[in-house]
Amino acid sequence: VQLQASGGGLVQAGGSLRLSCAVSGRTFSRYYMGWFRQAPGKQREFVAAVRSGANTYYADSVKGRFTISRDSAKNTVYLQMNSLKPDDTAVYYCAADSSAYYSDAPGAYEYWGQGTQVTVSS
Repeated sequence: VQLQASGGGLVQAGGSLRLSCAVSGRTFSRYYMGWFRQAPGKQREFVAAVRSGANTYYADSVKGRFTISRDSAKNTVYLQMNSLKPDDTAVYYCAADSSAYYSDAPGAYEYWGQGTQVTVSS
């Protein structure tokens, strides 16, 4: 399984970005797909996860601002980020977990993309 994240960039506070994660190598419909982020000097933290369209999970810090979704026909997961804040600045990673149970722990995810930088200026 290979994951390719894209869509990062520089945006002003209050702006929006949409991240994409293209998955290749295996059908991922049964995988939990997650987004994580890591700011300089901080540990990698959970942002959001999705399995089916109705089963979505979010970190408290992004609830109401970020939306995770998946397009199974395109084998792609998206993270729509609105009302961005400087604290959202980080490298964002997509990840895949083949287990049957949701987890927000980075260690539960077996496959990782290369990361895409998101910078929010004040």
